[in-house]
Amino acid sequence: MATVTLAESAKLTQDMLLAGVIEQIVEVNPLFELFPFMEIEGNALAYNREKVIGDVQFLGVGGTITAKAPAEFDKVTSSLTTLIGDAEINGLIQATRSNYTDQKAIQVASKAKSLGRKYQDSMINGDGTGNAFKGMLSLLPTGQLVNSGANGANFSFEILDELIDKVKDKDGAADFIMLPARTLRKYYALLRGLGGASIGDVITLPSGRQIPAYRGIPLFRNDWIPTNQTKGTATGICTTIFAGTFDDGSGTHGIAGLTAMDAAGVRVEEVGVSETKDESITRVKMYCGMALFSELGLAAVDGIKD
Repeated sequence: MATVTLAESAKLTQDMLLAGVIEQIVEVNPLFELFPFMEIEGNALAYNREKVIGDVQFLGVGGTITAKAPAEFDKVTSSLTTLIGDAEINGLIQATRSNYTDQKAIQVASKAKSLGRKYQDSMINGDGTGNAFKGMLSLLPTGQLVNSGANGANFSFEILDELIDKVKDKDGAADFIMLPARTLRKYYALLRGLGGASIGDVITLPSGRQIPAYRGIPLFRNDWIPTNQTKGTATGICTTIFAGTFDDGSGTHGIAGLTAMDAAGVRVEEVGVSETKDESITRVKMYCGMALFSELGLAAVDGIKD
């Protein structure tokens, strides 16, 4: 199955308005330069998530083969939903205030930013109820949660190392670490405490933008990760850090966004003129979802107090 990032889709489109909209979304968070979206047929994707791998053994001459346990899979279904918003532009304002800045372009760009931020929120906090898709907090397997102690723990490099160790998909080659702004600040503070003033390793994204990295793994800031969680006696002050892998189009690795085969990625539609108001309507929408293809491709540590 084909996958494409939002950044790549902006380069492929010939529609300048659509390209600008996508670029606004990517600008919201550099994660979208690397995060893959898989194009699926229909409004849902049913797939087998590997649970237990089949066993093997060494066998001597004349020995008996006992390694007969099969691989075990969980049948999983991830559905598409619609993320949508209308930019309504008053005709008089468009006619009289667009000599310096195109009012329609401003409103459409604003909707694009909101769409990108809403997807970021949902990829963490989506609970699968109503029209929402499940995000990482809901998709996280129980066995992939690092134990930070009964009452949580302060952020440290050791905790980050333990989190990365939990990502066993792709032979442990994690593709991302995601954390809130306050924890990223703590990461910088720990680096400065080692005697340096720089942010340490950086990763250069396809756009040329540089972001911090730890052990070669990009650190993505996501301000929709809750920072008011509770762990034991640490009431309302904790947060969660995620690490994981991205799928490569095979439908067997880590996480990926989902989008519709015949209407992939972000769409911009000129709805037309309102029948009752002097307004033109431009619709920004995306048929989207998220899937976790490998339980070993997503890990988290909760109870982080700083």
